[in-house]
This record gives sequence, C-alpha cells and structure tokens, in this order.
Amino acid sequence: MRLKLITIYKNYLKVLLMSVKEMDTIQSSSCENNLKQVLTSKECEPTNFRNNSHSARILEDLQSLRKNEVLCDVRFVADDGKIVIGHKIVLVAASPYFRAMFSNFVENNKDFVTIRELDSTILQLLVDYIYTGEIMVTKENVQVLLQAASVLQLDYVNSVCAEFLQKYLDPSNCIDIKAFADLHKCTGLLSSSEAYIKQHFLEVAKSKDFLSLSSEDLVKLISSIDVAVPFEEKVIECVIKWVKHDLDRRNYFLPKLMEHLRLPLLKPDILFNIVNEPLLMNNPKCYNYVIEAFHFNLQKSCHHFAIPQTIRCQPRQFGGSQKVILMFNRSDTSPKCSTEWYDPVTKLRENAPGINDCRRTAGLCVIRDQFVFAVGGVNGSSSKSVSLLDVSSRSPSWVPMVDMLVSRHGLGVGVLDDCIYAVGGRDGTNLLNSVEKFDGIIQKWQMVSSMSIQRSSVGVGVLNKRLYTVGGYSGKFLKSVEYYDPTLDTWNPVAEMSEYRQGAGVGVMDGILYAIGGFNGQYLKSAEIYRPADGNWCPIAHMHLCRFRPGVVTLNGLLYVIGGEIDASDVDTVEIYDPITKTWTMETLSRHGVRIYGGVVVSRPHHYH
Repeated sequence: MRLKLITIYKNYLKVLLMSVKEMDTIQSSSCENNLKQVLTSKECEPTNFRNNSHSARILEDLQSLRKNEVLCDVRFVADDGKIVIGHKIVLVAASPYFRAMFSNFVENNKDFVTIRELDSTILQLLVDYIYTGEIMVTKENVQVLLQAASVLQLDYVNSVCAEFLQKYLDPSNCIDIKAFADLHKCTGLLSSSEAYIKQHFLEVAKSKDFLSLSSEDLVKLISSIDVAVPFEEKVIECVIKWVKHDLDRRNYFLPKLMEHLRLPLLKPDILFNIVNEPLLMNNPKCYNYVIEAFHFNLQKSCHHFAIPQTIRCQPRQFGGSQKVILMFNRSDTSPKCSTEWYDPVTKLRENAPGINDCRRTAGLCVIRDQFVFAVGGVNGSSSKSVSLLDVSSRSPSWVPMVDMLVSRHGLGVGVLDDCIYAVGGRDGTNLLNSVEKFDGIIQKWQMVSSMSIQRSSVGVGVLNKRLYTVGGYSGKFLKSVEYYDPTLDTWNPVAEMSEYRQGAGVGVMDGILYAIGGFNGQYLKSAEIYRPADGNWCPIAHMHLCRFRPGVVTLNGLLYVIGGEIDASDVDTVEIYDPITKTWTMETLSRHGVRIYGGVVVSRPHHYH
C-alpha cells in the first residue's frame, strides 16, 4: 500500500511539473506575441547605439595584456639594450612608421627589432601613449620627444610638444626654437616662433643667437613689414651690429641688408647721423640708399603725399593688430572735428589729430591704409578743400592738399588704383552729377565722365576695379546704382536696390557690395547686398538702429557700421555684421559730448598701443 501511494505521488509531481513548464511556455509565447503586436502597431525607427567607454576599455585591456606579456609579438631593442614590448597590430594601427615597418620591410617576420634612432625611455613613453592616449611632456624631454614623435609620425604628440614649446618662447631661445621647428617641419611652432621674434625684435637682437643668424634669415626678418620697432633706426643699429660681429665676411652682405631698411622714413637729423657711419659711406651702393632717403624726405616736405614705390618707403606695422579704425567725431561744444584711433579687438581708444574744420558732410577715404583724406564737406567757398593725414608719421597732423576743381559737400568718395574719386554731392544748393579724380603721381585733380544722374548724399564702393555709386538724392530719393569703368571712362547701370536710399553707408567685403541704412522719408535700419555674379540685390538682417550717412569699414572679416545720424543727431554707437552668422552686434563708443560720424581703417600707428 505504501509503495502504491509513493508511486501515485511521483506521478502527481511529474504531471504538476509538466503543467508548470507548459504554463511557462504558454506565458512566454503569449509575451512574445504581445510584444510583436506592440512593435508592429507603432512606428519604431532603427536606432544606432554607441558605447562611449568601449574604446577606452579595449585600450585598457590591451595595455594590461602588454604588461603581462600576453600575445606580445614584437620586442624593440633600443640603443641602451633595454627592451620595449608590444603588439604589432596595435602599433600598426597607431603609427604610419610601424605600419611601413611591419608591412614592407624585413621586420615584418621578426620578433626582435633593433631601433637605433630612439632612446629606450622615449620609446617607452611613446609606446605607452599608443596604448593609453596619454603623454607626459617636460622641459627635459620635450626636444627629444618631438624628434621621436616626428620619426614615428605620431601627429598628436608632435603637436602637443610644439604647443609646450610655444609657452616657453622667450628672447633668449626663440631663434633656436624656430630653427628646431623648421628642421622638424613643425609649421605651427615655426609660425609662432617667427611671430614672437618679430614682436620682440629689439629684445631678441640683444641675444647671442641674433648675431649667429645667417644673412638669409636676417634678410627675411628685416624685410618683414610687421617687425615691431618704435623707430626704423633701431633696426639699422641691429643690422650694423650684426655686420660688425664678423666684419670681414659680413661686410659683403651689407648692401643686400640695406635694401630692406626703411631709410627714407627717417627724419633728416637721424639721416645725418647715418651718414657718419663709415660702413655705409664707404660702400657706393649703401651710399646711394642714403641719397635716396634724403631725396624722399625732400619730396615729402614739398608734397606731403607720395605713394611708396619701393619697400624702403613702406612703413612697418608695429605689432599687435595690424589695422585700427580712425574714427571721426563731432563735439557739441567745439567747431573742430576730433578723431580717435580705435582697436576693435582690444577695445583701446586713443586721441588722434583733430581737423580744424568740421567735415561732417566730407568724403572720407584712405590710400594704402596710410594716407587718410577728408575731401570737401566744409560750408562756404572752402568746400573744395582737401586735408591729408599720414598715419605713418612720427607726429601725424592734418595738412592741406590740392583743392578740388568743384566745391562739394554731401559727396561720395572712393579709391581706385591709388586715385581718389570725388563723386556728386552739392555745390551750395546745386545738385551735381560731375566726378573728378585726384592722381597722386601728378598731384592734380581732373574731371572724368559724369554720372547719368545727379546724386547728393551718395554712397560709393569699389569692387572688382569698378567704382559703384549707390542711391542718393536728385530732387527725389534714389534706388538706382551705376558703376564707373576707369579703363573706358564710362558709367553703366546695374540692378536697382529694393529700397530708395539717400545717405546709405556702403561697404565692400568678400566680393559683395553692402548698402546699409539711409533715408527715404524715414530713417532706415534695413540693409541689402549686391553680388555682381548674380546681378541683383538681396536683403540681409536689419541693424538695431536706423542710420543716415554712417561710416562703413571692413576689418578682420567683419563689417563695421560707424555712427551716422538719426533726426539730425549723431549716433554714438557702432554695429558689427558677421557674414558667417548673418547677425549684428552693437557697441556704444561715444564719450560725453562727442558723437561719431564716420571712420576709415588704417595701419596701426607706431605710437598706438
């Protein structure tokens, strides 16, 4: 009986277990069917998942395998006999040098590879970097590490070594670092060390490395326009010192060096001191350079304005930002127009020479970023007058130039092939369509072909060797545009703007003509652009403020709209347009009682910091 009960119980358990399994199977099948129904009833886009820690974990595991010498198939033997181990496949993936070694050379089938070029400590550091992505750079190892990284073609290590060296540039080592960068083709380090040498020229010239420069390197340095020196005689002193350091061999190079010195920019009293230097006076070619300098000074004293024809007559840029804005201001209490140097990068402002007459309706322009002209714009008979400021002068001041042939205010001006064009405006109450050109070589104004229509408060821009006149007023507001071709002495119409604009600010940047603000019965904050290739005008974002007759300049890839008027009051702000983001930002720049009405971009004056 007992055995019978046990048998019955076992059979019961068996049936019970089978029922549970069947229930699980049924439930599982039911869940799967339900899930399928859910997935098919809704749109489910394929999704790519990325394990961001995957690569790091693989590298950690590979490094662990290497440390335990698991599956390592190469051992490098350095010069000092020490061995560095690794996996060929990892090294090949990280370095073109190893890829070539294990693909094309006999080392492909070797377990031991001798490397003569590298110290074992540095080799270990670089192999560790391949497995970890980390590298420790110190002043003790940076030089040999960069050399080794160049050999193994590990670009990241190369770049961080160069970045490390850049931080430690100083006048005593910059020449050596430049030579080192040049040798190892570190273009970034080479560029930064060259810039450092130019920026700290006088300090570098005191170092022993300066006296060891080759004649080619010295010529390259002193011929640069952006060597930062307060006065050119300082460069001359350094050159003479270099020559005298090894006079017998270097005296031969002196004429070649003098060819790149700006002797004509020296004051006459400094030139007379130069005459007393025997090295120069005893060399006929050098002596001719001194005579050229005296001749240039004499010419400048007679004409004030002479376009440099040689490198010796071109002023250097004195470090920092290469260009600044010369802003024109009007005072509420003074009849004079004041000016300021303004660097948009550093936000520094400094007083510049003022003009005796108020020239709010003058045309403002600049030739070669050096010679600034204020053309016309003075009430009464003096509206023919022209004033010049040479920003390269040690003591810059406004001087009178040759008067125009026609009195003009509310005119537009543009510079084309180093000639100034005075366009339209008013002669008293008479609207003008006439145009005249100032040729600096002959120091005269001459009439050219007139525009098709009278234009006062006209905007002018120069694009693709053509002079564009934009909008204006001819008894009515204008939206017409025409251009002057100096080779044919003709005017030709182009597409009209979308809006009538009197007193629009006009600028040119990256092959595009900008027409900004103006007045057509109401003051405008709108702006539009013209691409000659498209042949039509397109609107861009509005400015924050309406502006009538603002100044417009381009600098560092940005368009600056300076001052202007609203309801006869000068605007005291500058708006900046970024063509990449297509947005405007605004800065307030005025000082108490001073209003901005225009500006031009000029080379940084040597005394401006």
